Amino acid sequence: MQARSGPAQLTPREREVLALMSEGRSNAAIAARMFITEKSVSKHSNSIFQKLGLEQSGEDNRRVLAVLAHLQG
Repeated sequence: MQARSGPAQLTPREREVLALMSEGRSNAAIAARMFITEKSVSKHSNSIFQKLGLEQSGEDNRRVLAVLAHLQG
């Protein structure tokens, strides 16, 4: 599965979550770093996946694909 659009359409908060994902941080670590709840991190993550066109699949890891999109900028 390939991301259909780049991270430029993400909000600043979503870009911050994605940047922390790219550092290998867990949702719990992202939440602690950003002073938000894990539920908020999950909501931001789902929004990131949706905006990048990354549908849930048994064959692909959306988190990894989102990070790759972030790194390709």
